[in-house]
Amino acid sequence: MKLKIIFALFCILMVLVVQGEFLQEKLDKAAYYAAMDSGNLDAVNKEISVVTSLSFSGKDGYEGALLMRKAGLLAHPPEKLHFFKIGRIKLEAALLNDKDNAEFHFLRFAIQEHAPNIVKYHNDLYTDKEFIKKTYKDLPPVVQHAIMDYTRKSKLLTAQDL
Repeated sequence: MKLKIIFALFCILMVLVVQGEFLQEKLDKAAYYAAMDSGNLDAVNKEISVVTSLSFSGKDGYEGALLMRKAGLLAHPPEKLHFFKIGRIKLEAALLNDKDNAEFHFLRFAIQEHAPNIVKYHNDLYTDKEFIKKTYKDLPPVVQHAIMDYTRKSKLLTAQDL
């Protein structure tokens, strides 16, 4: 009898753990891209907190892009450079681990297009643009929408390219 109770409690515990992990792994990409597009430091910081609290594959890529976006919103050059470097390392590491992730290529493209010349982060602009064009139709609708919104501000990527 005790063995049945222990087994039942163990099964319930496993179900709760699996559900908890599933809930933690969900990134709201619409909110993520809204924060990236907002130009609002508080929104970016809030999204950084959300992303860092989650546990999912590719987390470093999303966090890295947010950190670089944050760098562009800060006022003091040493802080800007600090966050940009950390973000760059995270995004580039995520791309090394998942070279076929079109979303990371888009994030890097968007950061590189607007990165100041002093950081020398423009090497992959045209490679990423071609990768985005090639994979656009296979992306989730929320990411396609973010890319289409981005084309309105981009000098290098237009809606006609997609």
